[in-house]
Amino acid sequence: METPAQLPGPGVVLLTRPACHLCEDARLVVARVTDELGLEWRELSVSDAPALGARFAEELPVLFIDGVQRDFWSIDESRLRRLLSQG
Repeated sequence: METPAQLPGPGVVLLTRPACHLCEDARLVVARVTDELGLEWRELSVSDAPALGARFAEELPVLFIDGVQRDFWSIDESRLRRLLSQG
């Protein structure tokens, strides 16, 4: 079980790595949906969080909402909008 310090905190967090085309695509989707809904989000690079990089290396990018992994590789825009609209 991960401790809170090992997982992204509250809100919408996109875990990425440098020079990742899937991460670039995910960034655009997350930015578009959160902007439409008036929400904040943040990006966390595995360069700054090596433990998360090791844990999620094969799944990047990874989307977390309030510390829970919700999507990876390709972020589904409709699903993200639905998840964020429920809160």
